[in-house]
Amino acid sequence: MEEFKLGTPALVCRWRIANRRLPLENRHLRALGARVVGDDHVSTGLVAWAKQHVEWTLEDGAVDNPDGVLMIAVDEAGRAAMSLGAYRELARTTAHDLLVRAQGSWKEAERTYVSPEDLWVVRGDMLVWGTSPEFAASGASSLINDLARTLGMPVKLDEELLETCALRGMYADEVFLVSDEHGVVPASDRAGQRARKFAASYQKLLLNS
Repeated sequence: MEEFKLGTPALVCRWRIANRRLPLENRHLRALGARVVGDDHVSTGLVAWAKQHVEWTLEDGAVDNPDGVLMIAVDEAGRAAMSLGAYRELARTTAHDLLVRAQGSWKEAERTYVSPEDLWVVRGDMLVWGTSPEFAASGASSLINDLARTLGMPVKLDEELLETCALRGMYADEVFLVSDEHGVVPASDRAGQRARKFAASYQKLLLNS
């Protein structure tokens, strides 16, 4: 894979790979094309370049990190570089820790219109997705949204979820993070059956790649 040779990137995507493959390839590429760098969306040419590199060089390039992280950096001029690194699990996964990560991703989405890590909560029979209708779904969150609907679980978008959780506490039965890099991460202090089910489904996807 190519080494980073750019200045400070305006955008960095971090996508989990498994068995030297990119399990959510089409979803990730769709989300890449929905991102904004500077005043313009990521070009179709850049998306095609990323797709070509994933399909032609990922398998050989990931020999040292077959279950690592694929990173794509894009500068303000639309130039891109791709690299691979080792995957490291999150050290802290309390509901508060996951909230902090989601808050950081929200700030990124205010620039790029795609959040790479979203907070999801379970309230009764409802799944609440902490995102804005103005944002496009990341690869991982689009998967969980589709899976929830397949299972007949209603999903509600709530652009005030992060602020509500920060100011009033976690009013939820279950809390989990959905991340392009880490998959589905149930909160260590607020996990439950549905969060664990989504996490297991994601792990199964990785194992079957």
